Amino acid sequence: MAKLYFYYSAMNAGKSTTLLQSSFNYYERGMKTILFTAKLDDRVQVGTIASRIGIKADANVFEKGTDIFGLVKENHARGEADCVLVDEAQFLSKDQVFQLGKIADTLHIPVLCYGLRTDFQANLFEGSQWLLALGDELHELKTICKCGRKATMNLRIDEKGDAVKEGASIEVGGNDRYIALCRKHFMEKLSARS
Repeated sequence: MAKLYFYYSAMNAGKSTTLLQSSFNYYERGMKTILFTAKLDDRVQVGTIASRIGIKADANVFEKGTDIFGLVKENHARGEADCVLVDEAQFLSKDQVFQLGKIADTLHIPVLCYGLRTDFQANLFEGSQWLLALGDELHELKTICKCGRKATMNLRIDEKGDAVKEGASIEVGGNDRYIALCRKHFMEKLSARS
C-alpha cells in the first residue's frame, strides 16, 4: 500500500538533500520519480530543487490551483510515475494535500513531502497543517540550534540580525533571512526589546 509521507523540520535540516537522495535511490533501481517544488521559491531558479550542499534537480512547479493529481495521473498512464516527491510542501494548499492523498490511495504511488512545519511566528503553514492531519507517516528531520539543542523554530531576521516579529507569513529566503533555533532561544529572541 502506497503512503503519504511528511518529512518536516526547521530550516537547514537537509530536507532538499534528503529528497534528492530519495529520488536518486529510485532512479538507481530503474524507477521514475516526479519532483515538485513551489513556484514562489526562486532562490536558485524557478523549477529547481537545490540543496545547500550543491546538488540539484529540475522539478515541476506548483502554485495555488495546480492540479497535482492530474499531472501525476498523466505520467502514471505513461508508466512514468513510481514515486512523487514534493519540496517546499508547506506551500501546498489544503486541496493539493488531499490530491496527494488521492495519489497514494487510488494510483498506489508513494508520495514523499518535505517542508517546514511552522512559519517565523510559530504558526502552521497550510500545507504542513494538512500533511500533519492526513499523512500516513510523519518524520521529523533534525537540525541544531546555536546552543546544541534540537532546533524546531524558524526565526526571521532583518539585515542587522535582529528578530522580525511581524509581516507576511511567506517570505522566501535562506540563511540571510532565517535562523533555526530551539524553542527557548526562539522565545528569547521574540521577547527581546527592539
